[in-house]
Amino acid sequence: MDDKRIEKIIRNVNANLSIEGMPLTNNDKIRMRDCLTGKTTINDTVKKLVEKHTVKRV
Repeated sequence: MDDKRIEKIIRNVNANLSIEGMPLTNNDKIRMRDCLTGKTTINDTVKKLVEKHTVKRV
C-alpha cells in the first residue's frame, strides 16, 4: 500500500472519529501506520493495547 493511500485512510478514520469527539492521537496514527505497512499485525497491536490498559491485581 502506498503512502498516499495510507495517509488518506488515517485522515478518513480521524475525520469520522472527530465527529464523535474522539480524534486520533499521534500514537494512534503511528499504530495505524504500522499495521497498514505490515510493520506489525493488528492482533499484536490489539494485544499490546489490552495489556497496557488492563488493571493488574497485586
